Order: sequence, then structure tokens, then C-alpha cells
Amino acid sequence: MTLLLIPGAPSLAHADPDAVPDLAALGAELAPRAFMASHDRTVIDVHGAFRVRQEALLNLDLDRGLDPSGRPLFTVPLGGGQTLDGGDLRLRTDLAIHAPGAGVVVKARLDVLDDVMWGGTPEAGTGRAPTPAASTGQAAGAIAVKRVWGEALTPFGVLAAGRMGAHWGLGVAANGGDCDLCDGGDAADRVAFASPLAGHIVAVAWDLASSGPFTPRRDERRALDLEPTDDASTWTAAILNTRSPSARRRRAAAGLATAEYGVFASHRRQQNDVPAHYLPVAAPRPPAELDASDLMARGFAATTAGAWFRLTTPRVRVELEAIYARARLDQPSLVPGVLLDQPATSDQFGFAFETELALGAHHAGVNAGVASGDDAPGFGAFPAPGGAAARPGDLDGPQADPPGDTTVDNFRFHPDYKIDRILFAEIIGTVTDAIYLRPHARLVLADAGPGRVELTAAAIVSWAVAAASTPSGARHLGLELDPSLEYRAESFRAALDYAVLVPGAAFDNPAAGLDAVAAQLVRLRLGYVF
Repeated sequence: MTLLLIPGAPSLAHADPDAVPDLAALGAELAPRAFMASHDRTVIDVHGAFRVRQEALLNLDLDRGLDPSGRPLFTVPLGGGQTLDGGDLRLRTDLAIHAPGAGVVVKARLDVLDDVMWGGTPEAGTGRAPTPAASTGQAAGAIAVKRVWGEALTPFGVLAAGRMGAHWGLGVAANGGDCDLCDGGDAADRVAFASPLAGHIVAVAWDLASSGPFTPRRDERRALDLEPTDDASTWTAAILNTRSPSARRRRAAAGLATAEYGVFASHRRQQNDVPAHYLPVAAPRPPAELDASDLMARGFAATTAGAWFRLTTPRVRVELEAIYARARLDQPSLVPGVLLDQPATSDQFGFAFETELALGAHHAGVNAGVASGDDAPGFGAFPAPGGAAARPGDLDGPQADPPGDTTVDNFRFHPDYKIDRILFAEIIGTVTDAIYLRPHARLVLADAGPGRVELTAAAIVSWAVAAASTPSGARHLGLELDPSLEYRAESFRAALDYAVLVPGAAFDNPAAGLDAVAAQLVRLRLGYVF
């Protein structure tokens, strides 16, 4: 359970290629100085990037047979081979529209062909060359408006309102999705206020995380929330001390160290619920067919607290984030009229640590992290609401199985916080119920025109927190090696990625007498930045 928070991390599309990726802006854009420039007319600022990816995945089911539910660990080709492939496109644009004068700006994020499959569903048989159409159900060329919000400088601070990005620290819990390989990104329907105080930024925010079902008004253009008591809303308060990437670089060039930090506390509540409107185990009913018998007391309350710290010197970066979340659900039943007499509870913890040491033009470091676990079978990375409880040996599944088990204690890292390419990124889906260690290095091989050629490599070794969560009951998850060859220039990037996962005993299949076999991935990435 991760709840958050403060608008923040700017897009990395226009970041300095020599700079450490700035995934911890922590609301720096709300600093009043960003609004002080006066304009005599409307000014539109546009940044973004176009991304093309193609990859091949070999043996991600690890050749270890089926789990007790009769499923492989990963999708297998229909023809029974070993290799799957896939690719996608995305044009991301971040706009800032500054009003005449000073202190008012409207911002937006628009994605075009967002993760549309490369070559998906060609429209053949027309007598012309096939024209690819979106295979994800989107119209080819569709524009997805991800965020739109406004910011205004008042005499007391900055007031922001709308659907805006949500990011905190390293992005372990709330992640704006601004990295080159990010696929999602958090956004919140939020009203936020931030003000400078004693060298810090003090911020408060109110989010409406969930509302509805909705019923149309008489003009059938706008809608009304059919039951206000089923809204899930969140209050958050934070204190931040952070600097912009350019300020950190200036201080490092002068031989100075920069310490930044932030803490927050967040509380979410939901009084009632209308599961008949969304329940996946039955046909959802439209609002016009709902009545008072569909309203269920939920009694949900969750409190999350977190801290972030970063120290930057001319040669070293040390950064960490810690999150603690606790929740209680008085009535966990999803079926109206069927009540459970035991509340569900959650007690979760996540921690991530990164280091980077500059050795001339080269860099090296060690990262580590832990996500708390739950002793129920399966990792609980993406459990389906109302799904059957996992059996010992399953890869995933709900972590609560009332009435005997009513706890969900596995912390889930945000999927856009990438630490590898196969195990957590593809097979499990995110870091949860795990401990990992990740040494990494980046070597500059040569200057090439306006850019340079780099070799990066990382080794990720990981273990399960709760051995009962793994398919075999063993803790060692495996060792993954992730090298890349990359060309980086200010406005263009090309990379060839490779990964090999040597699975640990956690993925063996003792019942079938099969040991897990290595998996591989090859990916080509192209990025055009503006």
C-alpha cells in the first residue's frame, strides 16, 4: 500500500546526459522563484522525447514446468518455442503555458501512441502497403492526456490544482514515470499548497483517489457522484529541503557538498464502498440499477510515512528512501450481504539505497533495497481483486485468505523503479517480498561526434524475505547480469541492452523434479529528445 504525494519530478527528457537522473525533485517546481519571471505575452514551453523499443525474451518461464494452478511462470509462445518478442512507441510531450505577467502557469503531459505495439495489427488486404494500427485498443495517433494542472504564485506560497504528477524521493513508492524506461507514472487529482519557510518548503495536499459511481445530470454532459461516502481521499503534509539539478552541479563544480532531505506523512480514508459497480466476479451494474442494498460499510484507513535523503559531493552521490505504511480495513468483503467478522490489516516497509562514485569520466557504485514480505504463498505483486487465494508453489496471488489469514504485509515497489530487466521487471513484475544487492558501473569508451559511447553493467542478486512466498519454498531468487552498450548525445540516444537471469533455488519445481533454467533478454532502444 503506497499513498502519495507532492508534485514534482520534472521530465528527464531534457536532462543533462552527464547528470545523475534526477528522480528526486521533490516539489522543486513549486519553489516561488520558478514563477518570478515576467512575460508580456503568453509563452509556451515544450519538452519531450520520442521512444522506440524492440526486444526479444528467451525462456522467461525458466523451463521449470507449471505451478500448482496449472500456469507457467511467464507467458509461453503458442507454438511451444522459447522466444517472445515485442516493441512499442511513445511520444511524450510536457507543456508549460505561462500566462502574461508572472506567477501563473498551466502545465500538461500529453503522450502520443502511448506504448502502442511496434507493427501491431497491420491493416492488410486493402491493396496498399499494410498500415499498422494500434493493437492495444487505442486509435492510431491517439493522444493520451495524462496530466493537466495549474499553478499560481500567491503572497503566501504556490497553489496548484488539477491532475498532476506524483513523485517522492527515488520513486520507490510514488513515481512520476520520468525515466527513459518508465512505462506508467503516477498522477493524482490534487489540490496542493507549498510555501517556503526557514530554508525549507512546507507543503500540504489533498487528493481524491477514488470516487463514483457517477450518475449523469439532466443535461447528460456533467455527472454527480452517486454516493459521496464511498470516496477515498488522502491528506498529506511534507517538509522538504531540496535544490535544482543545476544548483547541485554548480556547487559540485565549486567543491561543495549538497545535502537534501524530506519527510512526509499521509493519511487516506474511505467510509463506504459500492463493489457492485466494479466487482470483477460478477457483471458490473450501471448506476441506474444500484440501490441502498449495494452500499457496504468499508471502514478503510491507512497511514504512510516516509523519508528521503541525498548527499552530493564533487565525486560521490549517496541517496536513500524509506517508507512505512500501516492500514486497517474493517470490512474486507466485496459481496453485498456477505460480511466478514475479522478486519484486514497491513503493516509494510520499503527501503532503497543508492551510491555512485565518479572515477574521472567513469562511475561505479552499489545499490540495495528491501521490500517487506508476507508469509502467504505467492509474491502478491499484482493480485486480482476477489481472486482465489494462492496455493503453495504459485508465483502470485492475494496475500489475505480470510478468515484464517487477514494480513497483507508485502510492500510493493513502484514498477517504474527499475532495478533489473528480467526477474523483477518481467517475471514477478515489481520488487516485493525481497532483498536485493546491485553493484553497477558505467564506463566511457569513446567520444563519438556530439556524444559518447558508454558501457554500463549491473549485477543483481536477490533473496525472498518470506521463503513461503516463492514457488519452491527456497529463499534465493537468483543472479541477474545486465550489461548495455549505449550512445548518448544531448538529443539522441541509442542503446543495446542484454540481460541473463540465472534463477536461484526459489524457482525450482521439486514436485516435477525440474530445476529452473536461465532466461535472457535482448533489447534495442532509440530515443529522440527535444
